[in-house]
Amino acid sequence: MNDCALRIDKWLWFARFCKSRSLAAAWCVGGEVTLNGAVVTKPAQLLRPGDVLAIPAGPRRRRMVRVLALGARRGPASEARILYEELSATIDGAG
Repeated sequence: MNDCALRIDKWLWFARFCKSRSLAAAWCVGGEVTLNGAVVTKPAQLLRPGDVLAIPAGPRRRRMVRVLALGARRGPASEARILYEELSATIDGAG
């Protein structure tokens, strides 16, 4: 395993954007997540510190975050918050 990269579904769960890893995987398979501007279709897609994600934030809304760290586990919210930097609150999207 590459120590400088982590599966995107696992990171979304570690960072507490999803209540379950299976929900994170469903977001990826459904094309609801973008990584550096490209639509993610596989939950096993690797992400690295510095990557930019757009993730669902409600109906027709997106949240942009920059990955700062990968994390080692799903910890409390205070620990999860250091894994990313908020780039924009939410932006309206067409889908």
